[in-house]
Amino acid sequence: MNDLLLAHPIIPVVVIERVEDAIPLAQALIAGGMPIMEVTLRTDAAVAGIEAIVKHVPSAIVGSGTVCNPQQFALSEDIGCQFIVSPGSTDRLLKVAQASSVPFLPGVCSASELMRGLDYGFEHFKFFPAEASGGIPLLKALHGPFGQAKFCATGGIGLHNVLDYLALKNVLSVGGSWITEAQLVREKRWSDIQILARAAVSLHGH
Repeated sequence: MNDLLLAHPIIPVVVIERVEDAIPLAQALIAGGMPIMEVTLRTDAAVAGIEAIVKHVPSAIVGSGTVCNPQQFALSEDIGCQFIVSPGSTDRLLKVAQASSVPFLPGVCSASELMRGLDYGFEHFKFFPAEASGGIPLLKALHGPFGQAKFCATGGIGLHNVLDYLALKNVLSVGGSWITEAQLVREKRWSDIQILARAAVSLHGH
């Protein structure tokens, strides 16, 4: 997971409402220099969308997001997700993830949640919801007692603060939905998404 996050400091968080949008959306991100995407399982089209990307866009690095239980974790493995992300973490979910070879980012937003994740052997976490739960000051505070923990911060992050997050020692990447805004996807504005992806890539100098 460390290499994945280091190589991709900005991870687009994608909501697929129509299966037919999945492939052109993935292709637009790749054309913009962003081959990685976290597809949330919040929509009916998500699973078929991920399957389509895995099958037809082999250069894409596709993960599932909003994975909340062992069943969704197993489903993510079955459909070929290359990483799995949860908004929070339960013992049931952490146990299943611990036994899996698929990289997993458990969601945390407090010291206690972080300690539980560390107990299970995880050192990389999704910090969510980042802005709502304390943002940069909280991440700085967690760095002292938990120097080994690294984060992908997601929630309320956009062009106005992305570089501030990436400047923190314990933040390897951020997740953002501004690159694949729902309106752009609904209107099939793939070239706009490609431009936003390219702008995000140039933003952090990769």
